[in-house]
Amino acid sequence: MKNYLLLVLCLFSFHVLFAQENITVRGKVTDASDGQPLIGAGVQIKGTTQGTVTDIDGNYELQNVPPNATLVISYVGYSDQEHPVNNRAVINAQLGSAISELEQVVVVGYGTQRKRDLTGSISSVSGQEIAQQPNVNPVSSLQGKVAGLTVVNSGRAGASPTVRIRGVNSTNNTDPLYVVDGIFQNNIDYLNPGDIESIEVLRDPSSIAIFGLQGGNGVIIVTTKRAAKGETRVNFQSNVGVQRVQKKIDVVDAAGFRQLYNEQLANLNAAPFDYTNYNANTDWQDLIFQNALITNNNLSISNSGEKTTTLVSIGYNEQEGVIKYDNYKKYIARLNQEIRITDNIKVGADLTGFHFRQQGIAGGILNNALWAAPIVPVQEGDRYYSMPSFQRAQVGNPVANINRTRGNTVDQGYRVVGSLFGEVKFLENFTARSTVYTSLGFNTFRGYTPLPFTVINLGEGGAPTEDFFNPLSRTSVSQSQSQGRRFQQDHTLTYNKTFADKHSVTALAGFTTLFTATSNVSGSRTDTTLVIPRDPNFWYLGIVDESMPMSTGGGGSEIAFMSFLGRINYAFNNKYLVNLSFRRDGSSIFAPGSDTRWGDFGSVGLGWVVSDESFFEGVTALDFLKLRGAWGEVGSALGFPANLYQPGAVIANRAIFGNNVNASVGPAYVPDPNLHWEVVRGIDLGLDLRAIDSKLSAEFTLYDRTTKDILTRVTLPGTAGDYEFRTNLGNISNRGIEVALGWTDQIGDFNYSFSPNFSYNKNNVESIGPNLEFQIVGNGGVNLTETGQSIGYFYGYRQTGIYQTTADMDRVATFPNSLPGDIAFEDVNGDGILSPADRTFLGTPFPKWNFGGNFTMGYKGFDASVDVQGVAGNEIYVERRNATFAVLNYEANRLNAWRGPGTSNVEPILDNTRGNNFLFSSYFLEPGDYFRFRNIQIGYTFGAMENLSKIGLKKLRLSLSGQNVATFSRTSGYTPEAPLSNPIASGADNGLYPVPATYSIGVSATF
Repeated sequence: MKNYLLLVLCLFSFHVLFAQENITVRGKVTDASDGQPLIGAGVQIKGTTQGTVTDIDGNYELQNVPPNATLVISYVGYSDQEHPVNNRAVINAQLGSAISELEQVVVVGYGTQRKRDLTGSISSVSGQEIAQQPNVNPVSSLQGKVAGLTVVNSGRAGASPTVRIRGVNSTNNTDPLYVVDGIFQNNIDYLNPGDIESIEVLRDPSSIAIFGLQGGNGVIIVTTKRAAKGETRVNFQSNVGVQRVQKKIDVVDAAGFRQLYNEQLANLNAAPFDYTNYNANTDWQDLIFQNALITNNNLSISNSGEKTTTLVSIGYNEQEGVIKYDNYKKYIARLNQEIRITDNIKVGADLTGFHFRQQGIAGGILNNALWAAPIVPVQEGDRYYSMPSFQRAQVGNPVANINRTRGNTVDQGYRVVGSLFGEVKFLENFTARSTVYTSLGFNTFRGYTPLPFTVINLGEGGAPTEDFFNPLSRTSVSQSQSQGRRFQQDHTLTYNKTFADKHSVTALAGFTTLFTATSNVSGSRTDTTLVIPRDPNFWYLGIVDESMPMSTGGGGSEIAFMSFLGRINYAFNNKYLVNLSFRRDGSSIFAPGSDTRWGDFGSVGLGWVVSDESFFEGVTALDFLKLRGAWGEVGSALGFPANLYQPGAVIANRAIFGNNVNASVGPAYVPDPNLHWEVVRGIDLGLDLRAIDSKLSAEFTLYDRTTKDILTRVTLPGTAGDYEFRTNLGNISNRGIEVALGWTDQIGDFNYSFSPNFSYNKNNVESIGPNLEFQIVGNGGVNLTETGQSIGYFYGYRQTGIYQTTADMDRVATFPNSLPGDIAFEDVNGDGILSPADRTFLGTPFPKWNFGGNFTMGYKGFDASVDVQGVAGNEIYVERRNATFAVLNYEANRLNAWRGPGTSNVEPILDNTRGNNFLFSSYFLEPGDYFRFRNIQIGYTFGAMENLSKIGLKKLRLSLSGQNVATFSRTSGYTPEAPLSNPIASGADNGLYPVPATYSIGVSATF
């Protein structure tokens, strides 16, 4: 017995010595997406009934927890998490939404849909992705994020990017329609990136048909933020960065210029130039560029009560250009409020005020800096050196030009966008909503032309150096005002019901009107007797005596739309999907009549969720598989001039009778009384899948889209181009493929994702004009649009090399005045002679391939992301190299000029009098392909910290980012992003503004 008691006592002592007591665990549970506390989240010891819930601040305390236990933390709508205690006294958790990507809601025309129910091609970009990038214009941040979307940015301060969806489908306006919280807009320049909740890009006719006459080029829907429910929140976002030019154009220095100019003079048998006084080595590009500031700031305060939600935000964005004195500022204030009168009735309003101020730069300053001879010094005091005699009359001192135009404009504008809505739910399944909108814009501009600076003409060939001031110089002022008005109303009735748990129906009927009006006036005056002061207070037309001549202009238009629309979304058993939409649209743009003024548009979309079929149960590799197809027809009248069905008049010939000059009035064009909108018709076939526990996602889409009845200007025979007949003639097709992939995974506290996308588009003009020989010429004949080719393609001679000797020339086709050292062209038609008939297709300015990708990873509070983007399959016309009006500085490629047989087979001889070398040819084209690291960012989000919570700070994120940090291309210019704004004359680099690299720091704080 004693031995037994001794054994028990020893075991008890052993337990006391080595066993661990239960502990108390505390922590905080927050939303992983925004760091907000989750109230009432469950915290339970796994395998037991012991647990607790979080308080109003998301905090919890759980006592008597075994040190080796596991906590299960859960919240409705969020994925459960398990946390081993491991003897820890503090365990915080961030819960992610349990709603799958397929269950997420995306915004469509006049409503929303679950992503899994979509039958068309719609991509969504979150507002968080937009706000985290250092761009003043929100559209710039879409570059590379959506398959089938082409975004061409400009580095100029405040510039709007060019946007194309699925290629170019017209010879006229090809801009998409922007819909901001329901109101139709031509741009979203007035929005603060920090105010955006999400952006949806609608690409296929099935999705855009409900937008009628304005949706033919695609639709971009912007949804702005609303107040968070159930709390008061203050959020501050700020991003400050420095922009710098990554790459200068490679031009020769002073030594290189002397070498090449001497060689050129020798080739011309001309006397050498006297460089005695020209001993500088000036880099004009360095003198006009600067490191520039860019900043985006947004402060929002939101409050949600039992009956009302209110959000107030203010924003300030500023961008300096990388060219000196280029500056853009915008100020935004926004108020959104909703009032729930009863559970079934609510009203609300949204009001945005916008003000911008812009300071411009001297026109052509980039080419000026490239062409100015580097042998010239800059200035002495307030006098500037002029260029040498061989370019003095055509090229100015770049520094003098930029300083002379500094601060000579007052360019500013205001915009007010507002809406009021009322919504009533009745009979359980019906919702009636009425909204009225307005958008009012007012812009003013005043400009001033000062007297030029005194210049120093350096002596040449014995002539003395002298100061020069043009006594004929005069000061002048210009003034203009413009305004735009937009009034819209939407009235919709929505029916939503599920029958027998199998049939789900959402039906929409609506009526909408839109009225837009614009007007502008302008004038300029030169004072021939007095000098107008360089003071903005004097820059008005009235400062100049009324007897002085004045140039004036003005214009405007009024356009109205009225529409009836409807849509039915039907799902059977959640796997057979049907989408039908219809819109009857009328517009005052076109002639009165049911066939010309009114159009009917519609679409049908079908979807089949194959993975929900019983035969798919054994397929374990795929979690979700949907096949979709859509057909639709939509109109395109966005940007159409008003009243083209009516005659227009212009000033025609002038004649002198006595002491008077008399002008005659003639018709501007011959109107077509049957003129109507362009029609876009297309079909989509797609496949969406999710696999490996939905870690892998993929979307594949094939599309075929044709625009018919293109608005075309046809020159009437026998009129020498004086009269044009504007009518609907022509068809353009765009066929392509879009692929979007995604992989998302989490390993413990480490998560990562990868989402590449790419698209291919083939554009073809199926027909244009009255016959196969009809052509539309752009950019002086460089671009051509005709049947059988892509729109606005490059049309010229194809270089085959350089003529080396006269013997070589005897064996090939040449121009009669060709000489050795000239560019050799291909005899395309094989007739043995070179002529304009040998011009041919040289490429397209529009990319065939667009691609992008995003890689993200996170570990606890750390996150990092890399965005890449690029294009391929297009050419760029280096127009700046084709100037012959003077002797200009040389780009570095001319160091390899032909100097005798065998010296070069690419670069022609240095002789600007040989006109054949300046004919447009493939010599002036460069591949437009490029790959770019669009955005690289690292950040850290501070979790729940006592010292932060004491000051009410719920979330704090700091970040560092670099944008456009590296671009890989074969172009010689500042940027490979050549303009695509004009469908029939695109792709020319005639001094493109650099797209700079931006290095920035950001902070986001939530209180």
